[in-house]
Amino acid sequence: MTGIWIAVLATAAGCYALKLAGLTVPQSVLASRRVRRFAELVPVALLAALSAVQIASSGHAFALDPARLAGIGAAIVALLLRAPFLLVIVAAAGTAAALRAAGIA
Repeated sequence: MTGIWIAVLATAAGCYALKLAGLTVPQSVLASRRVRRFAELVPVALLAALSAVQIASSGHAFALDPARLAGIGAAIVALLLRAPFLLVIVAAAGTAAALRAAGIA
C-alpha cells in the first residue's frame, strides 16, 4: 500500500511542477504561432484518442460493440448538423441505450 501512496504523491508533485512550469513560461514563447497552434490541437487529439479506445475496446481486448458504433454515428450526424454539444452527447448515449434496450446490440 505504501508504494501506491508514493506513486500518488509523486504524480501530484509532477502535476504541480508541470502547472508551475506553464505559469513561468515567458510571454514571448506563448505568443509564438506554433505554440498556440499546438495548444489548440492537443486537446482535440487527446479526445479523439480517448474516444477511439472507448469505442473499440472492452477491458484489454479489441471489441467492436455495435451499440457504441451506432452511438458514435449518431454523434457524427449531430455534429454535422451543428447541434449543441449537449445534444450530441444525448444523441450518442440515447442511440446506444435504445439499441441495447431493444436487444439489437
